[in-house]
Amino acid sequence: MKKLVLCSLLVCMCGVTYADSPETPAITPDQIKRGSGLYAQHCAPCHGPRMKDPEGSFDLRKFPRDEHERFVRSVTKGKNAMPPWGGLLQPAEIQALWAYVVAGEKN
Repeated sequence: MKKLVLCSLLVCMCGVTYADSPETPAITPDQIKRGSGLYAQHCAPCHGPRMKDPEGSFDLRKFPRDEHERFVRSVTKGKNAMPPWGGLLQPAEIQALWAYVVAGEKN
């Protein structure tokens, strides 16, 4: 019985995801869908369509999933050759972009 309880506890602990960390908000399917559209409109020209084949830009498929604040800061304030988007995108839109990047392109 102790082994069963221990195994159950371990399985539950493995189910905890990065979205449960205090730094990263939970992600919804609606955010991913919205983020996909925003990405296509604002990010794809530099980072590649569907996060594939970036032309000299950072490959967002490799962005660390545990660095939500870094992502928000980079999008809001810009970084290197990337311009700041904080004046154009609302915080909810940046969160939707984060959701899309974290989810990855499935097609």
